[in-house]
Amino acid sequence: MVRIEQDIHYRQQRMAFRKFAESEITPVAEQYDREQVFPAALLEKMAAEGFLGATIPQEYGGRGWDQVTAGLMYEEIGRACSSARSLLTVHLALVAETIARWAGSAQQAYWLPLLASGKKIAAFCLTEPEAGSDARSVAATYMQQGDRFVLNGRKRWTTFGQVADVYLVFARNKEKISAFLVNRDNPGVEVTPVQGMLGTRASMIAHVTFTDCEVEADALLGREGFGFISIVNTALDNGRYSVALGSLGILKCCLQHSMEHASRRRQFGNYLKDHQLIKLKITDMIADAKATGMLCYNAALLRKEKQANALIQTSLAKYYAAAAANRAAREAVQVLGALGCSEDSAVQRCFRDAKIMEIIEGSTEMQQLLISDHGFADLASIIED
Repeated sequence: MVRIEQDIHYRQQRMAFRKFAESEITPVAEQYDREQVFPAALLEKMAAEGFLGATIPQEYGGRGWDQVTAGLMYEEIGRACSSARSLLTVHLALVAETIARWAGSAQQAYWLPLLASGKKIAAFCLTEPEAGSDARSVAATYMQQGDRFVLNGRKRWTTFGQVADVYLVFARNKEKISAFLVNRDNPGVEVTPVQGMLGTRASMIAHVTFTDCEVEADALLGREGFGFISIVNTALDNGRYSVALGSLGILKCCLQHSMEHASRRRQFGNYLKDHQLIKLKITDMIADAKATGMLCYNAALLRKEKQANALIQTSLAKYYAAAAANRAAREAVQVLGALGCSEDSAVQRCFRDAKIMEIIEGSTEMQQLLISDHGFADLASIIED
């Protein structure tokens, strides 16, 4: 198996993503975070680069990139700005890829070109006031009236919900949980912007309420009752992968800023990098970066090859990467001191954003349950792997 870091094609892809991120995102990331806004101009630039349709088949206007290439995109964009990576997570991983997997041919032909081009932006409506990690507990309802469905319910913390044109909405009819593609301009859709979040502040979060919202029969994604069993699980797996690589990006950002600061800052007559305690912090960050990279790139290759164990390896990558990003961010603030607490510092933004990684797309605790259950069920595969 060729290592991703040594593959010329993937190295070129990584450098292209990094060049875009460093020229178009990094210089303005702190400003957008402070203003809690994601400008349309940057969204359009990302669309023009093909990022919004990265993994969508070329026949629908996407780039048709494999999962390894997509992972490198998530990592490099996430290294520059977690809010920008969040756009890719919800629009591409949670919604577009899920449509590509579960929608009928007519839905794919209609939605995928619009999403791949960025003409329509998608958001994911699962979380509710009383339903977060427990996706089975969604309280939003739907009922069929003739050839239409009527939706009612409240969705919370919808990333890019403020600007989305279409929402992938999960609702129940008694025991059946189903998924619907609902246009923002449908009567009965109310969008309430949310600000003041701890991290990913430019991700345009909103609460979305559906009140007697009527949609056509072709708004149903897949079949009735497939919402939880198939569609939610597919979407969250896609999302975990993007968050894992995005967390690796946060970690590397913290490591880079820590090493640069330690190389130019003097205390007690010596550069910080020559102080033993700083060396220890940098060592831990380097080790975490290497270990996280191995887990993430292993998951990437397994996903590319559509291996059966890609699901659990993605959970492992997400679990470890999110925790490692938090460790790195915490230590980076210590290394930079007061500068690391400044609103102009990328490190303080990483510190806040890293915590979000332990909550979204399956919390740390949910990953622990999944991973430990897998371990008890198949210990041999872990010992022999």
